[in-house]
Amino acid sequence: MYDLTNILDIDALESVRPGSNILISGPAMTGKDALAFDILADGTRQQQGAVIVSTGDRAENVIADYRDRAGTDTVRLGVVDCVSDGGGNAQSGDGIYVHNVSSPGDLTGIGIGITKALEGLHESGADRGRLALSSLSTMLTYTDRKTVFKFCHVLSSRLDAAEYLGLFTIDSGAHDDQTLQVIKQAFDGMIEVREVDGTREARAVGLSDSPSEWVEF
Repeated sequence: MYDLTNILDIDALESVRPGSNILISGPAMTGKDALAFDILADGTRQQQGAVIVSTGDRAENVIADYRDRAGTDTVRLGVVDCVSDGGGNAQSGDGIYVHNVSSPGDLTGIGIGITKALEGLHESGADRGRLALSSLSTMLTYTDRKTVFKFCHVLSSRLDAAEYLGLFTIDSGAHDDQTLQVIKQAFDGMIEVREVDGTREARAVGLSDSPSEWVEF
């Protein structure tokens, strides 16, 4: 099981089944991506593998930021870069694997990059790990919700087979209710985030019998 309580002190996150996919949902500027990367970095500190799918920043920036967040230069990391020009594979050294995709709308290319990253991490000895995709909202500006739902559903099966934990962020204020409801169906549960009087809070939904209490993060 994956224990996420080092980052969020919520009982429902103490024992998360390998292969689970969690949607991190909330308005803009509420720390969704930072929360996802903090959960990833906590796994890195436990010698787990990490995969980051970035639809908004280049691989070199993602790698530098992630090393700072994890507090170590030694990371087992695969990055799927949907921003940089060009396609295909690039090995950045230090056991870090980079796959470049032409755009956030190239869901086939992103899927290939994730598969190769998982294979590379497995070969490096990381039998368990965590994936963060930032963000589904960017993907939804390139393609429709049904296509994104199918992508999430297929990726869910892939992560389940690898026994990885998946974390996917979405800007809840950028989409209509129907789109959000369609996307939510691809996930095992959610972490909802909000900001109240300058304080960021989160709660788990769908991972236990009832939603958790809001906790500060």
